[in-house]
Amino acid sequence: MSPEEASNSQFFTLDISGMTCASCVSRVEKALNKIPGVEAASVNLATEQARVRVQKGASNLDEIIALVQKTGYEAKEGSIGGNLDRKVEKSFWAADGLGRVILSFLLSAPLFLPMFFMPFGIHWSLSGWWQLALATPVQFILGWRFYKAGYKSLMAGAGNMDLLVSLGTSAAYGLSLYILVTSSHAHELYFEGSAVIICMVLLGKWLEARAKQQTSEAIRTLQKLWPEQAKVLNADLELQGNVGVGADQYRNLPLDQVLPGDRVLVLPGERIPVDGVILLGASHVDESLLTGESEPVKKTLGLKVIGGALNGEGVLVVMAQAVGIESVLSQIINLVEEAQTQKAPIQKLVDQVSAIFVPTVIILALITGIGNWLYLDSISVAILRAVSVLVIACPCALGLATPAAIMAGTGVAARFGILIKDPQVLELAHKLNIVAFDKTGTLTVGKPRMLALLPFDHWLIDVDQILATAAGLQLGSEHPLAKALLDAAKIKGITPFTTSSSRGLPGIGIEGTPSNGPLTGQTLRLQSIASLEEGTQHNLILQKAQACFERGQTVSVLMDLGKEGSQAPKPIAVIAFGDELKPNAKLAVDALHALHIRIVMLSGDNLAAANRVGKSIGIDEVFAEIMPGNKAEIIHKLQITSTGTKHFVAMIGDGVNDAPALAIADVGMAMSTGTDVAMQAAGITLMRGDPTLVADAIDISKKTWDKIRQNLFWAFAFNTIGIPMAALGYLSPMLAGSAMALSSFCVLTNALLLKRWQPGHSKLI
Repeated sequence: MSPEEASNSQFFTLDISGMTCASCVSRVEKALNKIPGVEAASVNLATEQARVRVQKGASNLDEIIALVQKTGYEAKEGSIGGNLDRKVEKSFWAADGLGRVILSFLLSAPLFLPMFFMPFGIHWSLSGWWQLALATPVQFILGWRFYKAGYKSLMAGAGNMDLLVSLGTSAAYGLSLYILVTSSHAHELYFEGSAVIICMVLLGKWLEARAKQQTSEAIRTLQKLWPEQAKVLNADLELQGNVGVGADQYRNLPLDQVLPGDRVLVLPGERIPVDGVILLGASHVDESLLTGESEPVKKTLGLKVIGGALNGEGVLVVMAQAVGIESVLSQIINLVEEAQTQKAPIQKLVDQVSAIFVPTVIILALITGIGNWLYLDSISVAILRAVSVLVIACPCALGLATPAAIMAGTGVAARFGILIKDPQVLELAHKLNIVAFDKTGTLTVGKPRMLALLPFDHWLIDVDQILATAAGLQLGSEHPLAKALLDAAKIKGITPFTTSSSRGLPGIGIEGTPSNGPLTGQTLRLQSIASLEEGTQHNLILQKAQACFERGQTVSVLMDLGKEGSQAPKPIAVIAFGDELKPNAKLAVDALHALHIRIVMLSGDNLAAANRVGKSIGIDEVFAEIMPGNKAEIIHKLQITSTGTKHFVAMIGDGVNDAPALAIADVGMAMSTGTDVAMQAAGITLMRGDPTLVADAIDISKKTWDKIRQNLFWAFAFNTIGIPMAALGYLSPMLAGSAMALSSFCVLTNALLLKRWQPGHSKLI
């Protein structure tokens, strides 16, 4: 969706209760998509949430909620987007609470326990009227939720799991009641079948609820990082060289009352309540639950800290910069929540199947009942086999297969500093053939130093004055090379010359006019070698920079364009920068090679410098001297093979100029040490500037995709095998109910195995 479209849309998140299977999801989505102005709607069974994109002014939240309620479900405004309230534990007697499960089994035990004594020659059972007395509260009180939801789905012209359960158990209960009233043969009653079906479905719902809660554990763990209060220093307090603050010099304020600019006291062992900058003090900070970094990070004066991180041994005074929904922790929670609420593309197929599943099952049950009645001439056996078909075919496992795996996979990935915000990534990561790395800030530290300043002979200007001029052009810039120039000037004690009319030239450099110094009034441009046009001056510059190229250095050139750009550009000086490779860059490349992935590197550096870096760490192919705008074009070319088939390409970057390439790649991964624009364009954000996380991100994506496939296979296989067995009489209604509950529990348990995942590549460091 384009920015223009996004600006004309608004998003709503709804918490929806009462959904029990994939058919419910399909019903709610269909209803939401019929609302005028709704552009897209996505409903997730595992999180019990819906996300709706609506044209501005077309429909409001109350209208959407009313429509969902009319469809047969309860809805309220959801919590995605910064609501950091703790999850509320469900009541013991809730619809899917343990209390109802225990009570249903206590009432049903006298009905089904006699069956276990029969192999030992003990034939004992309660009288028919006692069976009726025990089965009735199970059927109509504890099982009322199935009637209520089934009726609503029927009135809405659709079907769901509750309709199947209520039809099946009512048939078994009604048949038993008919036999009891018209005959004295208590051994032909099937009250235990209807009661046990309800027991097992209730047990399955409780197990599902517990498993869902476990899949959301990552979110709750992050939410618990927030301290409830912050120690805000009094505005008139002057900070001293050492941190010593009395209890009367700060106020304990609720976190939502802390504002940017407030000074916050953080004692040893406390969690830092806000994002901010250290004004006073030094300490080691544990950021492991936010970034996955296992070792505490040393923090000193002027360094940034993240809210939710655990302070170590020192006392800190932090100036708040971001609080509440603007903080890094809040953004992490939102990213994980959104990923868990969104659907993987494969879920669309599941939803299409589910939309016709329940009506198909009811037709199959009718065919089973009629067929068995005609073939066996027994109405009771025919009804019981039809009931078994209805019960075992409940599509709970089908609806939970994909979202449960996504929730578990994205949750455990977040714990290790890998934020997967686009579930489509999970379906593409296992297909990756190529990984393309941006060089600066991704494979290198991203903090270059100025190594050389080489003036051209025809300029009789002092080197320090050239440095002051070049640094003046970069005042206010956040570019790494700009910081390198300013740092070099600061080390030499040189004050940069001020510059007027300074402007950035995307993909080229920066241009401006010095207000003082020997080049006052001249239009100057500091640009990359790759952006130079061919010509005599170009060759002259290349000769001057050749020695720098051979050492693998990044080279820029300071050009004079005359008064208001009145002359052809003349080179003033070549400036060389060096940026160290990250210590684990080679490990990252080796880990990806072990996954049989080809590695390429994209760089704006000259070919010699880029090749030197690539060769040192084992890069397979280097693209050098490329303009930032061409990165996306190269990614597109990499995606198309010579035979016309498709390669799946991942792009790893951290800068604004990487955003188009991140967006066009099949899988975009952004380093959180880079810019917000890059992170917004990428499907995965790596919370540490550690390139070995790339292989780990691919690994957890593959394992999550494997779990999705396993879950869907078993969910489909279960129904494919179970329905014929039930129709032929090999499964009693009681066994069908048990098997149905077990299938949902198995799908969720299989997904939860992902919680045991550990990063295998970054541990090599």
